Amino acid sequence: MSTPLKLRFFNTLTRRKELFLPVGKTVKLYTCGPTVYNYAHIGNLRTYIFEDVLRRALEFAGYRVRHAMNITDVGHLTSDADEGEDKLQRQAERERKTAWDIAAFYARAFEQDAKALNILPPHIVVRATDAIPEQISLIQKLEKKGLTYRTSDGVYYDTSRFKGYGKLARLNVRGQKAGARVEENREKRNPTDFALWKFSPTGKKRDMEWESPWGRGFPGWHVECSAISMSALKTSTLDIHTGGIDHIPVHHTNEIAQSEAATGKPFARMWMHGAFLVLRDAKMAKSAGNFVTLESLKAEGLDPLDYRFFLFQTHYRQTLTFSFDAVRSARVGLVKLRETIHRLEHYTQHGENATLERSMSKVQGQAHQAIEDDLNIPKLIAALFAFATILNSAMDQERNIPRAAALALFHEYDKLLAVDLFRKKIAIPAEIQELAEQRQNARKKRNFAEADHLRNEIHAHGWLVKDTPEGTKIHRKES
Repeated sequence: MSTPLKLRFFNTLTRRKELFLPVGKTVKLYTCGPTVYNYAHIGNLRTYIFEDVLRRALEFAGYRVRHAMNITDVGHLTSDADEGEDKLQRQAERERKTAWDIAAFYARAFEQDAKALNILPPHIVVRATDAIPEQISLIQKLEKKGLTYRTSDGVYYDTSRFKGYGKLARLNVRGQKAGARVEENREKRNPTDFALWKFSPTGKKRDMEWESPWGRGFPGWHVECSAISMSALKTSTLDIHTGGIDHIPVHHTNEIAQSEAATGKPFARMWMHGAFLVLRDAKMAKSAGNFVTLESLKAEGLDPLDYRFFLFQTHYRQTLTFSFDAVRSARVGLVKLRETIHRLEHYTQHGENATLERSMSKVQGQAHQAIEDDLNIPKLIAALFAFATILNSAMDQERNIPRAAALALFHEYDKLLAVDLFRKKIAIPAEIQELAEQRQNARKKRNFAEADHLRNEIHAHGWLVKDTPEGTKIHRKES
């Protein structure tokens, strides 16, 4: 890049856009990871894609980044009030497996989804079960400062002792009532108090439990992110902490309370949150059972990167409504960009063109402004589409094009978008096309048994066939 970018991000803590300037030479970035008791749904994955773009933008701007993430494999209960069952333990009983098996299986599934979406793996990934000593140590620090108390079911943090409690969410703590945000627990001193350590149920052995100074049990959900982020990134103050907006009122609010009380320092200088992906005006949630997975998209003949590109049509802080048709529409745009690049790669009349060079300079300026303005990726996409239109017009008129520079521009921004703009179109083998035609003829004759047989044969050869309103579509099966 000719000039360094000046990144401005919306800081949830201050509710305004701020110029980002890290304290040290390396940006210390922490992102809340998945709770691995089920497949990640595409609403979850929207948050991880936003975080991936954030990291890529920081690196694009020339910063070194150290990115850490947790894996919640214990302690995330079914209620914000720290009541109910552990989500992994409950799923283990449903599937008749151990909680360890459940965590391992769904953690691998998450990694596969992230890879399919071109999400960069964090530099450091720590499972909550691998950081029990760090979590116990943090609880002990809070205990020494008189911020904890014991109940019949665990050790709790007394939120009334932390002056700034609720500042991230701007909670009216005095107005909080048990049952409004959380379920009632008569042993709690305050409705907003939360568990740091939960005792194992009497007479029942859990798959995941440890000895502690307070008794056998397991850590609460909130304590893991504080302990893991500070130990993994070796700092008391993170440069950026991210997550979904659902984390603001409880999880991130509690992280701030325990971390800042323990260290006496700000926990994170900048807080960034991604908005919901919704289905018919309802938040997508695993607990509600109304969620779509990446496999659901593949079954519809959609590529994971079609979904990634679909997300870029809307700013990460705006609620986005999902539909398969909307993803298909986004795919049309992605295909057009790829076709322009493919055409450009094979265009032979290349040379100097002052008009196009000015257009490239303008597009680059617009793209950089978009990135600087709180990751305004929709504006970046619009600039690339405008440039593609100019290029196609020039090629139609057989004008000279500075091909190498134009291709370099697309390469530069695909590092940020990571949608494989230079992907080559996969040719469908003749034998697969013939099988598809035979299947279509069988369907016309209402010989559905034969059509199903041919579909299975196509599938066995590594391809998927999908009937759509636009006709039969054939796609290579994801490995």
